[in-house]
Amino acid sequence: RGEAVRLQLQGEELRLQEESVRLHQINIYLSDRISLHRRLPERWNPLCKEKKYDYDNLPRTSVIIVFYNEAWSTLLRTVYSVLETSPDILLEEVILVDDYSDREHLKERLANELSGLPKVRLIRANKREGLVRARLLGASAARGDVLTFLDCHCECHEGWLEPLLQRIREEESAVVCPVIDVIDWNTFEYLGNSGEPQIGGFDWRLAFTWHMVPERERIRMRSPVDVIRSPTMAGGLFAVSKKYFEYLGSYDTGMEVWGGENLEFSFRIWQCGGVLETHPCSHVGHVFPKQAPYSRNKALANSVRAAEVWMDEFKELYYHRNPHARLEPFGDVTERKQLRAKLQCKDFKWFLETVYPELHVPEDRPGFFGMLQNQGLKDYCFDYNPPDENQIMGHQVILYACHGMGHNQFFEYTSQKEIRYNTHQPEGCIAVEAGMDILIMHLCEETAPENQKFILQEDGSLFHEQSKKCVQAARKESSDSFVPLLRDCTNSDHQKWFFKERML
Repeated sequence: RGEAVRLQLQGEELRLQEESVRLHQINIYLSDRISLHRRLPERWNPLCKEKKYDYDNLPRTSVIIVFYNEAWSTLLRTVYSVLETSPDILLEEVILVDDYSDREHLKERLANELSGLPKVRLIRANKREGLVRARLLGASAARGDVLTFLDCHCECHEGWLEPLLQRIREEESAVVCPVIDVIDWNTFEYLGNSGEPQIGGFDWRLAFTWHMVPERERIRMRSPVDVIRSPTMAGGLFAVSKKYFEYLGSYDTGMEVWGGENLEFSFRIWQCGGVLETHPCSHVGHVFPKQAPYSRNKALANSVRAAEVWMDEFKELYYHRNPHARLEPFGDVTERKQLRAKLQCKDFKWFLETVYPELHVPEDRPGFFGMLQNQGLKDYCFDYNPPDENQIMGHQVILYACHGMGHNQFFEYTSQKEIRYNTHQPEGCIAVEAGMDILIMHLCEETAPENQKFILQEDGSLFHEQSKKCVQAARKESSDSFVPLLRDCTNSDHQKWFFKERML
């Protein structure tokens, strides 16, 4: 029933378990020993149980599940979960799309298993298509009024489907996502949460981020179980009217494998007049693999396509933080730009101001962003590499050989006198703690506190206002590494700094 399972294994069995994790990045050895028909425990807001639905008037849906070399038990558990939690009258069909898998169990054995199930169809791609085109293969074959996309290692919570279909019936231009609950890859524990869900955002690397529901959205909601507007979607799980999906231009078929397509679709929904929402009463458990099982090397080109078509001049903020993205071949986007014109979509400035005002938009003034390089210590730059990407505050800024890749060497000097580390969300600002001489990363604030204010002077000296000292490149005690420290101001080249946008 969705509880954690921990097997005490030894020898050969332990080896098989480790092998299954290596192959799938999920503990398949354990999954194979758990029922394909397990029910998840209830983890939703109790108000969801009180909702009443007019089943005769809800649209019917095709559930589309793309898989590539998926393990037997996780794939089948997904299929059974959909069949067993979806009211018969609302489920048109379940379409499985095999994206050219080569594992034996997914051939005849799978076809035989599925042939005995009602409403389940298996479509096979005849070459590797990647997530986007494989999903379109499923969508073009679908007979339902609504398309519901799921990943191939999901389990649905009871009552997951009705809220999605009800909302699309009310508002055909709504694209609705379930709350995505975690199923632990190692123990298969369902970590459902009945509290307020998080919504999707992004940072200026065009990486997807999760964040809290903002106050303005809470005010707009009529109840805790009302839909929540979300700037972006995580990508794998959503429902959309088939007609509206086609009107919006479905997916950008120039996108390969996966990664980036979720942000492109999110921008398009909002800019072209739709709404993207999360429904707190629709919960689907998802096994997040230990690591992504196949490479995301195409994600960069996909993100560049999204930036080129939808972000207008704001694409520069992305390129400044990802200098290598400028050089990435991204194919032809003429058709996608024509689609944008045909649908009379709004610009990205509107999106940032209206849909995602919480995202800080960097100034990136010429000459004040990029690598912050020292004049005396040639080829050394400010560098910040926190051990945990989700906990970026509180560590020391160091100096490291300049690499020109952006990311952990990208800084921006703002008109508020902050030195911002803003490739990530939330944004960091360099600070000096009382009585200290090292530079530490703090969270940026609405108005810059005194210990975060630096003056970058004409001659390149970086003056910390509060302590009246200058930032100097210094050797770290008893080591070969260098760090920026506060020292009394001199005219030394080791106290001179300049921004460089890219490696020449």
